[in-house]
Amino acid sequence: MKLECVTHEFKPIYNEESRILMLGTMPSPKSREAGFYYGHPCNRFWRVVSDVCEEELPVTKEDKIAFALRNRIAVWDVLAGCEIRGAQDSSIRNPVPNDLNIILKNSCVKVIFTTGTKAAQLYKKYCCQDTGIEALSLPSTSPANCRMGYRELYEAYAVIREYL
Repeated sequence: MKLECVTHEFKPIYNEESRILMLGTMPSPKSREAGFYYGHPCNRFWRVVSDVCEEELPVTKEDKIAFALRNRIAVWDVLAGCEIRGAQDSSIRNPVPNDLNIILKNSCVKVIFTTGTKAAQLYKKYCCQDTGIEALSLPSTSPANCRMGYRELYEAYAVIREYL
């Protein structure tokens, strides 16, 4: 599989009451196909975050947006574009970061979480100096992170409750 030039096409989810920002790396091919964040049917992001917030799993795009806003969670990705091979974060070349100040200047976000090692690395390299906020790294909810069971993910993500 060859490198493909990908541009991020989803609007960030946030409003002026958002308190935390959850950042992935870049939408996967399945997410781009579904037209929304963490769109792979086996991605555990929406399940774990809704469980941590003690709410029912949001199913539709509209339900997920309402859930995030109701719980003061902003969702976006570190990158606005890059070259990538499929969903392989390790293959990312020529990354172009998103301007996270779009959210930070128009919300109450004080804490940033990255969802996965690559998102954490890219945030630290391309965004942290600009935002002035150190990100807290959470494990990836991707099906590629099959070594981490659901209970471990839940326990790791439970930290977000402190900031909501």
